[in-house]
Amino acid sequence: MTRVRTRWGLLGCTIFLIGTTAANAWAQQGLPTLNIGITNSSDSGELAVTLQIILLLTILSLAPALLIMLTSFTRIVVVLSFLRHAIGTQQMPPNQLLVGLALFLTLFIMMPVGQQAYEEGIHPFLSDEITRDEALERTLAPIRRFMLQHTREEDLSLFVSLSETPVPENPDAVPTQILIPSFIISELRAAFQIGFLLFVPFLVIDMVVASVLMSMGMMMLPPIMISLPFKILLFVLVDGWNLLVRSLVLSFY
Repeated sequence: MTRVRTRWGLLGCTIFLIGTTAANAWAQQGLPTLNIGITNSSDSGELAVTLQIILLLTILSLAPALLIMLTSFTRIVVVLSFLRHAIGTQQMPPNQLLVGLALFLTLFIMMPVGQQAYEEGIHPFLSDEITRDEALERTLAPIRRFMLQHTREEDLSLFVSLSETPVPENPDAVPTQILIPSFIISELRAAFQIGFLLFVPFLVIDMVVASVLMSMGMMMLPPIMISLPFKILLFVLVDGWNLLVRSLVLSFY
């Protein structure tokens, strides 16, 4: 035991000496530093690159909000949350799994829209065929068509009246700042409708189990403990994941 302690002590002293020697050497030679500041530049190209980098960082910071609000993610993740509460499995599947499934389903559904936006707006801009304003307009056009396709007229009318703007003559004239919130509440309404339909069969099972337990005099036994296995069995027998994902994907076509 004493030999082991001696060896560990020698090893610690050796590491301490090596670290001290390296620190002294770096201190004599000088450590690298990083300076961030604002300087004057006479090159307009350098200024344009800097502005593009700032714009890119801004877009990346807003990417999560854009992914959630401008795509099918809202409807999918809300429906999956309703499903978990309807079955009564608490934290199973976990949140990370539900969000991951919603992300991949969103990528699957939005792939045609993203490809069209890239071919019409981003690729011509990168090839210097169109200006930045034209690229932004062409890139937003497929996304706007997708949102208009899944937005109710009642929701559009609500935000048009709240903003006190003139009634648009056609769907293409609807401002983007009005289209986005209208699309979001339309998606929430559709998600709650699907969630209600999901709750009905599982609610029937809960009522049947509760009635049987009361008739048997087992009022102290929580019905959820008995109905949970039956609800899971029902969901598996009807191939629930296949039906649910199929219904969600087809609801956007």
